Amino acid sequence: MSYIHVKRGIDVILSLVSLILLSPLFIIIMMTIKLDSTGPFFFKQKRIGVHKSHFYIYKFRSMQVNAPKDQPTHLLKNADSHITRVGKFLRKSSLDELPQLINILKGDMSIIGPRPALWNQYDLITERDKYGANEIKPGLTGWAQINGRDELLIEDKARLDGFYVNNYGIIIDILCFFKTIKSVFKREGIVEGSKIERLS
Repeated sequence: MSYIHVKRGIDVILSLVSLILLSPLFIIIMMTIKLDSTGPFFFKQKRIGVHKSHFYIYKFRSMQVNAPKDQPTHLLKNADSHITRVGKFLRKSSLDELPQLINILKGDMSIIGPRPALWNQYDLITERDKYGANEIKPGLTGWAQINGRDELLIEDKARLDGFYVNNYGIIIDILCFFKTIKSVFKREGIVEGSKIERLS
């Protein structure tokens, strides 16, 4: 059995168990979102999947409903004005990403892989083509996420995604998993606003 099939099995088991165990937290987050601002609990956005297919990613809504929907947050002018009070906490703690467990269960994503680009991030998509990084499932977290995240230049992000592709296997996935836990607790690499417009 190839690792890609083992990886899918792990994704299904971990995402399903996580959704069950985290369901009380989901309810709490949904309640706080609703109390803090008007709009839906969840936010969906068109992203690039395996082989450059399109799918809709799910997140807990962290921004006002009238915020631009197809632009990376760190490219927005006055990004803080679009982010809700609860949203600031959700983003800094990465809790806004938890609904992507649904995407993993559906098969749109994997737990580990290159972060899915926005459908219109053509520069990043093109750069990833050089490394074959568009040919595997995107992930909830990945090698670029734990090595700079929003602070990375597009070229560096794609290069790191290429490193993951070239070293695809259980070892790098385990490293990504545990280093992600460390990065989340330290809140590393999160940047908001257009002061770094060269980044993606």
